[in-house]
Amino acid sequence: MQDRRSIAPGDSALDRPKRFVFVLLENFTLLSFASAVECLRIANRMAGREIYSWVLMGEGGEQARCSAGTTFRLDSDLCELQRDDVILVCGGIDVRKATSKRLLNWLRREARRGLAIGGLCTAAYTLARAGILDGKRATIHWENADSFAEEFDEVTLTKSVFVLDGNRMTTAGGTASIDLMLKLIADDHGEDLANAVADQQIYSSIRTDQDTQRLSVPTRIGVRHPKLAQVIQMMEQNIEEPISPSLLAREVGMSTRQLERLFRRYLNRSPKRYYMELRLQKARNLLLQTDMSVINVALACGFASPSHFSKCYRAHYNTTPYRERGSHSSRLSV
Repeated sequence: MQDRRSIAPGDSALDRPKRFVFVLLENFTLLSFASAVECLRIANRMAGREIYSWVLMGEGGEQARCSAGTTFRLDSDLCELQRDDVILVCGGIDVRKATSKRLLNWLRREARRGLAIGGLCTAAYTLARAGILDGKRATIHWENADSFAEEFDEVTLTKSVFVLDGNRMTTAGGTASIDLMLKLIADDHGEDLANAVADQQIYSSIRTDQDTQRLSVPTRIGVRHPKLAQVIQMMEQNIEEPISPSLLAREVGMSTRQLERLFRRYLNRSPKRYYMELRLQKARNLLLQTDMSVINVALACGFASPSHFSKCYRAHYNTTPYRERGSHSSRLSV
C-alpha cells in the first residue's frame, strides 16, 4: 500500500499520475483487489515513472478486512474526489450486507459529478443498487448472476470477463481484474506497455470483453461429448421453463432412450435428475443472495407449486427453503 497522502480535491498539476480510488467493502475478495493494484504498480515500473497512483477508501476510514481475514489500513473515509479520479469498488462475500446507505449515496454523488466508477467481483451489485448501472451492460461473478438478473431488470447482464460501458466498469472477479486493468493501461499508454505488464505477471493469455468468465460445459463436467454439452447448455438456459427430456433429445437428434444412456454413462444420473439439480442450485443461490419470497424463487426455477419445490429442496439439501433462508439470515446477523 502507498504512503498516506492528502486526497483533497483541487490538485491542478498537469502531469500528475492518474489516480485510482479503491473502495474496500468488508469481506472484499483479495485476489480481485491485488490483481488490479499489481497492474498499476508494474505499469509504473515498466514506464520508468509514476503514471498511476492509488489510495484506499472505505466507510469509517480506518480499516477493511478481506474475506481471507487480512486487515488493510485505509487512507481515508468516503469523501469528495478529484474529477479525473477512477473509483473501483471492491466487493466479495455478503456484498449485500456490505452495501450501506451511506456508500450508495456517496457513489450517486460522485457519479453525478461525472467520475468513472467500476465494480470488481461482486461490487457490480453495489453499483446496481446505487442505480448507476441503469441502462448499461455489466457483469458479475457467475455465482451471483442469477440473483443479480432477478433484482436488476434495468441492467443488461452479460457473462463477460469484464465490461466497459461508457464510464462504468465491472468485472467477474478473480483474475478478471487483470484483464480490465490491462485494457485501461492499453487505452492510456498503448498496447506495448499493457503487454509488458502482462509479461511481468506471467499472464500469457490476455482476455477481452468478448471472453466469457466460466469454463466451457465440456471442461466443467470433464466430458467432451458435443451432444451432451449441447443438452446441458440448453438446460442451463431454460431454468424458469424447463424443457422435457424428449424435446431435449429431439433437439440434438437423439431418442429419449439414447439421451438417458448418455447421461447415465458420463454423469451417472438421468437427464431429469441433472436438470433438477441445476434448478435447485439456482434456487439456493436466490434464497441466499436475494430477498425474493420462497414462492417467487420456486417460480423462477420452474416449480409450479411451493409444496413441490419444498419437497424437492428437502430431498436434495436435507432442509427446507424456509429454513435455508432463516439460517442464512441468522449467520449474517452475528
